[in-house]
Parts: sequence; structure tokens; C-alpha cells
Amino acid sequence: MVRALPGARDVVDDDVPGRPELRLALDRDALRVAGLDAASVSRLLRLHVDGEVVSVLRQGNDRIDVRVQAREAERAEVGDLLSDPIALARAGAGATTTLGALVRSETRQSKGIVKHYNLRRSITVEADLDKEITDTTRANALVREAWEQMRVRFPGVDLDFSGELEDIQESLDAMGALFVLGIGLIYTILAAQFRSYFQPLLILVTVPLAFTGVTVGLLITGNPLSLYTMYGVIALAGIAVNSAIVLIDTMNRRLLTGIELSHAVVGAARRRIVPVLITTLTTIAGLFSLATGLGGKSLLWGPVASSIVWGLGVATLLTLFVVPMLYMVFMRRGARRRAAG
Repeated sequence: MVRALPGARDVVDDDVPGRPELRLALDRDALRVAGLDAASVSRLLRLHVDGEVVSVLRQGNDRIDVRVQAREAERAEVGDLLSDPIALARAGAGATTTLGALVRSETRQSKGIVKHYNLRRSITVEADLDKEITDTTRANALVREAWEQMRVRFPGVDLDFSGELEDIQESLDAMGALFVLGIGLIYTILAAQFRSYFQPLLILVTVPLAFTGVTVGLLITGNPLSLYTMYGVIALAGIAVNSAIVLIDTMNRRLLTGIELSHAVVGAARRRIVPVLITTLTTIAGLFSLATGLGGKSLLWGPVASSIVWGLGVATLLTLFVVPMLYMVFMRRGARRRAAG
């Protein structure tokens, strides 16, 4: 099933054969005739193979086990063990039988590796994927579809996906909670700084603007939305708000001096455009080589840097227009409500 996937290569599993093993099942009818029970036969087998510890000796700090074991005999195969004679005390003096007469034997191939998952026997199948042909999500979806068609033939078997897909799902689950926590902390800090419940929300408008930049960057570069790109998006949420903080803080300061709202907004935007652009350009310049792969392409940090570069660049340009407009609109509405009240 996995070998038939497009782009799958080096498919391996841990269901490998081991050494031949001898399996024994007690013949209860033969045991009853011989006057033996299951415990006696099990003990006889243990005496012939591993022996039985009957006492312990101490020599200084060393512990020495006294083990009773049947005399070793040369056997060409393990099955020759079944021909060893066993004395039967209840049948009279000299009565003997063999282990082979008391058990049913079967020789089969053992498992080379025995693994368990959630207390059940498991077999792990692994494969490498050609990323130019398929990806992890698509490959697992194809495996799931194929399994649904054949699972009725294997009622005691379940399919569990792990590996890269499980790591991605765990990271995505944790990422959502951490993103909400980060946004909450940013809002709390800004609310304490600006002494307002509304202005932090206005600043956080830059977060979806940054996401727009990441989307534009992915469309232009043709890169997929990967897990590492999402890491960059999370980091970008804390970087993109800096420009809006600078703008709104300057607007608030100008309003406190008694300047009219429209003049305060325009003046703050003109006064802070150079610092905002310089801060953004220095950040982009520092990450540009890593994002574009000029100094060597990194599969881990490249998508992170690329999402920050595109998101920060587009978010800064949009912030210079969107934040002053929203600030003017909502502050004017607030002034009207206070005047009407």
C-alpha cells in the first residue's frame, strides 16, 4: 500500500523474520495417561533447557545461584530435545516416556522484532517522500483512503499515523494556544501602557495586515504554507505591532497638546514615517539573505525568515495608511459620543 504511493521511496518496516522457534502445546490426553500435570511438564522442560534455581550461596558479597539442570547432550536441532526420556514414577519402576509424547510441537519462524503500542502488537512502516511529487499530508490521506477499502479483511488491525504528520498536528495544536496567549499578553501590556481598552485593538489590526503580507509572499515565491512558515507568522505577530505603537503614541501626544485631530494624525504620520521605515528596512535587510537563500538555503529557518520579511514589509506599508485612517475615524466617533452625552 505504501509502496504504491507516488513519490514514496525507501519503504521499510520492522516486521522482519527472526530465528526458527519451537512452539509446544500440552497434550492433555497424554498427560492424563502418563499421570502428569501441566506444572510437572513445564518444570521438566525448564530443567532440560534453563535449569531451576534450588538454593543460593553467599561468598563474600557475591551471590551464587545453585541451579539444577539436565545433563547437556549434543543435539543437532532443538527438536531433538523432545526425544529425551522422562521417568514416570506412577507407572512403576523403569517406566519412561519422552517430552515429544506429552506435547504437540510446531516449528515456525519467529519475529525478529516485537514491538507494542498501547499494549497491542504493532508494526511500524516508514518511508521517505519526494517533496516535488507529494507531501506528508497528501501521502497520509492516500494511505487512509486505501486502508478504508481493505480494513474489513483485517478486523483486528487498526491504523495509526505518527511520524512527521503527528509532529505537525501536535505543533499546530500547541501553536493555536500559544498564539492566543501571545495576543492576550500583547493586548494586556498595551492596555496598561496606553490606559485604553480600544487603542490596543487598533494596534492589533496590524496582525491580520501582516498575515496578508505572508500570503502575498507565498503567492509570489510559490512556496507552500509549511509548519516553519507558521512559526514565522507567530513571531511576526509580535514584530508587526511596533509601527502602529509608534504612530498611535505620537498621535496621542499631539492630541494632548491641543492640536486638532486631523492635524495630529497627519503630523504624526509625517514625523514617524522615516523611523518606521528605517526600523522595518533594517529588520528586512538582516533577514533578507536567509529568506532568499543567498548565503545558503535553510529548510528550517528559510521559511521563517521569508514569512517575517514579506509580512513585515507589507504590514508596514499598510499600517502607514490603515492605522491613521482608523485612528481618525474612531477617535472622531468617540468625540461625538462624549459631546452628545
